[in-house]
Amino acid sequence: MKTIAFYLPQFHTIPENDEWWGKGFTEWVNVKKAKPLYKGHYQPRVPLNENYYNLLDVDTMKWQVKLAKKYGLYGFCFYHYWFDGKMLLEKPVDNYLKNKELDLPFCLCWANENWTNGWAAQKPQILIGQTEGTEQKWEEHFQYFLPFFKDERYIKEDGKPLLVIYKPDLFPHISDMLSYWDKRSKEEGLKGLYFAAQLKPQNDTHSPFDMHIEYQPTNAYIEMTKTRNPVLKSIKNLIKKMAATVFHMDLEGMKVKKLPRYSYDDMWNRILSISVQNDKQVPGAFVDWDNTARKGERGYVIDGASPEKFKYYMSKQINNAKYNYKKNYIFIFAWNEWAESGYLEPDEKYGYGYLEALRDALRESGEFNE
Repeated sequence: MKTIAFYLPQFHTIPENDEWWGKGFTEWVNVKKAKPLYKGHYQPRVPLNENYYNLLDVDTMKWQVKLAKKYGLYGFCFYHYWFDGKMLLEKPVDNYLKNKELDLPFCLCWANENWTNGWAAQKPQILIGQTEGTEQKWEEHFQYFLPFFKDERYIKEDGKPLLVIYKPDLFPHISDMLSYWDKRSKEEGLKGLYFAAQLKPQNDTHSPFDMHIEYQPTNAYIEMTKTRNPVLKSIKNLIKKMAATVFHMDLEGMKVKKLPRYSYDDMWNRILSISVQNDKQVPGAFVDWDNTARKGERGYVIDGASPEKFKYYMSKQINNAKYNYKKNYIFIFAWNEWAESGYLEPDEKYGYGYLEALRDALRESGEFNE
């Protein structure tokens, strides 16, 4: 069973973040400023021994690889940020490629959306825009990918390097781009590329992707809220309009609902109840979710996570993958999404509990070779 955890590289400074958010900004800034918003709210999250690491330190990545291997994680899926040749946060994965001691399998996920200040502002502004690019830009991007694709540690399916695209629906001509990259990879001596969509394309019947990842808990959250959100929004807008008309008040900032909170058990049961419609579906899993470190009261929380529950549901999802999906992949949110509370890395509250839970779930399912 190939358990692959999404990996965020935003734990080192870059000039762009210094400009946009203040000198010295990394994801740890968000993590440290988090506050509890209700009784029993687990914030702020503190890494074990206050290990607010810097990903430019290769020893940190060696520690991460050692942990991942010890507890049975198969590999990392590094987020990759490319904007028509402009890259952000690329140094950790570039260092990973250069250092063969970092011997955990890995792949790349192109986070192909605009960078905005949306997590910090109600009216987001674009900080650096994303485009679909031209064939010339596709070739430049391919040349960057190629050393990764040829690396012996890079995750391959049917001998083809696995490339994940975060939001395929943002690009209307994505089929042409993927076909171009597949052709170029064969010209470079590879067997072609194996493409995965992190968020399922809307028109999945004619999808150019080989794999549709059920990115959790995002997919389950979208399904859970898509029918309720329009109703809540209409009610909120109606109340504002009536109040402003009758009382001549500016209620733009009025709050009609409290911080959204959902049950960990309900979310996981929804994930486990997904029906398998085609052979492209690949199951997902999540450790925990709480994005209030980034968004404050504009975020949402999934309540009730614990290593014991994670082990229980992960065990079910492993069996689900084997017998219902008939797949040997599970994509996990996440290795180190600290500001969204999705992390396998050890923290002050649970220690190595979530890593131990992953190991035990794999072991009980006969999928962990010590």
